[in-house]
Amino acid sequence: AAHIHCENVFGIVGENFTFPVKIDQNPVEIRWTKNKDKVAEWEELNKATYCIPLQNRGLLNEKNGYLTIFNLENNDAGTYVMEYLDSVHQIYNLTFKLAVLAPPSEPEIHCNVSGNYFVLKCTANFQRPLNYAWKFSSLQVTHQTQEVSISKNVDASEKATCFIKVSQTEKSSEISLTQCFP
Repeated sequence: AAHIHCENVFGIVGENFTFPVKIDQNPVEIRWTKNKDKVAEWEELNKATYCIPLQNRGLLNEKNGYLTIFNLENNDAGTYVMEYLDSVHQIYNLTFKLAVLAPPSEPEIHCNVSGNYFVLKCTANFQRPLNYAWKFSSLQVTHQTQEVSISKNVDASEKATCFIKVSQTEKSSEISLTQCFP
């Protein structure tokens, strides 16, 4: 009987992407297909071989089955299946539906006054949730939220930086809090 696993994953154009394979067996044979076409293959005692879409930009790890695609392109999107055989000849199937997304936009910071606080909000365009982080030039606080409130009696030279991170891509932008004063 085949053991089957299916997962939706995404990568970002220009990044290196590794399929999150989790296997407990040592494979003796591995075959990766994309939309049913073979893209990489390995059998014990041989070197891995790669077919056209992944030639020169694919890497198969024979120990754990990880397949890495370097410099991801839009047309790498598709359904990838890793089929492997363990030493007692059980067959396993892992299916990954890979979406390829454009990188997030540069973050923008907007500042509003609310009572005795400045409310800073960071926004960036991306097709999935992003991780946000804030750092300040002199305040020893960091926030992991999209929006942050700072007391209005901060030093006017204070600067705020918003960082966004997704996968291997990180972008940031900075404003000086003087821009918040009406």
